[in-house]
Amino acid sequence: MKPTDSAAPASRLRRLVVPALPAAFTVLASLTLLTGVIWTLGERRELFPSGTVGWSLAVLTGIIVGHLVALGRDRWWGGTGSGAALALAVVLLYGWMPAVLVSLAVVVLVGAARRHRWRQAVLHGAVDLLGVGAAALGSTALGSTAAVRHPWRPEAWDLSVLPQVVAAAACYLLVTRGLLWCTLLPRGGGLPTVTRTALTRQMLVGVALFGIAPLIAVTADHAPLLLPLYAVPLIALDSTLWIARARAEEQLRDPLTGLPNRQWLLERTWSALDEAERIEARCALVLIDLDRFRSVNDTLGHLAGDRLLLQIADRLRDALPRGAEAARLGGDEFAVLLPTADSLTSAQRVARNLVAALGSPLDLDGLTLVLEASAGVAVFPDHALDAEGLLRRADVAMYQAKRDRSGVEVYEAQRDGNTPDRLGLLGDLRRALDAGDVELHYQPKVGFDGHVAGLEALVRWVHPDRGRVPPDEFIAIAETSGLMPRLTEYVLETALAQVARWRAMGLEVPVAVNVSPRDVHSPGFAGAVAARLARHRVPPGALQLEITEHVLLEDPQRAADTLAGLTGHGVKMSLDDFGTGYSSLVHLRRLPVSELKIDRSFVARLAVDNEDAEIVRCTLDLAHSLGLLVVAEGVEDDETWERLRDLGCDAVQGWLVAAAMPPDETTAWLRARGKSGWHRESEKAALAAEKTADRPSGQVLN
Repeated sequence: MKPTDSAAPASRLRRLVVPALPAAFTVLASLTLLTGVIWTLGERRELFPSGTVGWSLAVLTGIIVGHLVALGRDRWWGGTGSGAALALAVVLLYGWMPAVLVSLAVVVLVGAARRHRWRQAVLHGAVDLLGVGAAALGSTALGSTAAVRHPWRPEAWDLSVLPQVVAAAACYLLVTRGLLWCTLLPRGGGLPTVTRTALTRQMLVGVALFGIAPLIAVTADHAPLLLPLYAVPLIALDSTLWIARARAEEQLRDPLTGLPNRQWLLERTWSALDEAERIEARCALVLIDLDRFRSVNDTLGHLAGDRLLLQIADRLRDALPRGAEAARLGGDEFAVLLPTADSLTSAQRVARNLVAALGSPLDLDGLTLVLEASAGVAVFPDHALDAEGLLRRADVAMYQAKRDRSGVEVYEAQRDGNTPDRLGLLGDLRRALDAGDVELHYQPKVGFDGHVAGLEALVRWVHPDRGRVPPDEFIAIAETSGLMPRLTEYVLETALAQVARWRAMGLEVPVAVNVSPRDVHSPGFAGAVAARLARHRVPPGALQLEITEHVLLEDPQRAADTLAGLTGHGVKMSLDDFGTGYSSLVHLRRLPVSELKIDRSFVARLAVDNEDAEIVRCTLDLAHSLGLLVVAEGVEDDETWERLRDLGCDAVQGWLVAAAMPPDETTAWLRARGKSGWHRESEKAALAAEKTADRPSGQVLN
């Protein structure tokens, strides 16, 4: 999938504007600083106050820097803090240049301590420099032109100085918050949760910090030796900022594993998409789900399950490639963000390595457990242009991997049941079921003696606008959307009502209905079928349920229990599409099925492909050894019929006999066969010739 045309212009605009903002702010701040230094030196003005005031301010600045560095490289997060309050006090007293030196001392020195985030330090330094400049302009606008040689010393430190302080503080806040807002704003609109929460709280704490700025100015003017004592309230308020930041981060952490949660993943993905778009690279998201983890909770308890999740999280961290980031989305579902991916193949390779790492044996109190995982991969910009879309499509791919038991799948649009077109089709199917517009056609199964062994009910839907919708298409939509139980109920109800009508006509022929794995694994399914049989007064032997091998793969024991319940009520079971699954031979003997249907893919080339013929022969031998009847699907020619008869097949189904027919045509077809059954055209000719040979001479047939 390629990015849509409508999204492309906006994407190009963001690519040009958003990454350019930090660079523009940095260049502007650098030019402003250079101009200020040249002008100050040209006017032979001092850059910073000397004497007791200068040393006291330097000591206070050093204490603040030391505290911020002590917080750790990953704990300090610029913005409005103690350094800003100190810079505001200096700009009120001594003007722009000394305040810039204080601000740069705090931001740059702390940023240098956080070496792996120097870009952020440069950005904060530039923003703070522009904010201090705005504060100086705000102060100047009210008539104050403070400088080192001519400090601002009001006649009285009373309410008359309030406009000056408020103007400087407001200008600083508006500029610094506004610039940071622009640079941190993601493509989706709105600030990330951590940033938004921290900025809101910093605004409130900043008001308190700026309340200290006039006190620092008064102390510097009258008792400069006391300035270092302000380190205590400044550090206390700075710590409050860090606590606010930490609490905001806790909201984005999974409390059990310590991994980031879904909200963090989406916000981090937005940032990664911005960067990938800027450098014209790919970004990938891998969604991982543990297979059958629920059985661990059911068997060992939730505490044991939590301990296993901790091991899984640790193993996932250890297996991450360089630059990748992991998150837990809930339950046994994890996600891995690959900020840069060379190609679809490389992203898929990473996903396979992660699945392999999680599939290694785990130890729980001496009990060795092996938990397999399934993963889905979605890549930007191939599959989606936004974080939510990327996560949604990785989820689709992951469930495809679960269904196919393939381990890892890359998103494919043609297999996605969540496209607008298919979602519209889902709504139409739901309305068609409610209105009874979905029909059942019936295809006969006949033995080689011509006896009609039964009918298979096949669902058909003619859409009012699209025409005939292929069954594979709308059944797949029903299975992936949760509508399948409703469709199964509809088919069972319609088929049993038709069987009751045929029996009233004297046409007693069993009817087979296909059921999905979800139906078989639903609690109470066997009882619901028995209740429908009783309501329509149809004997259980007149109904046959067809299941596929996929029922056996997900939960063989539950499938066996449900099927045993159905056969206990007298319902016959048939295993459909035999040979297309993976492990049915292991479980076949345990399942209470009475019939096995060979898939048409083996029957179609039976007459020309010796390997297919051998597969069919072995299947027949296996089924007969287990006492099962065998029906071959997709029989379309006489040669295939004869080969199946020679191999000992019990019955056939296909266009050679009849295509699926509406109920009225099926009724006419059954009545026309009567007691003589169905015969091929060649057999009919032979029978007619025999009757002619046996007829006495001169006898006329009416």
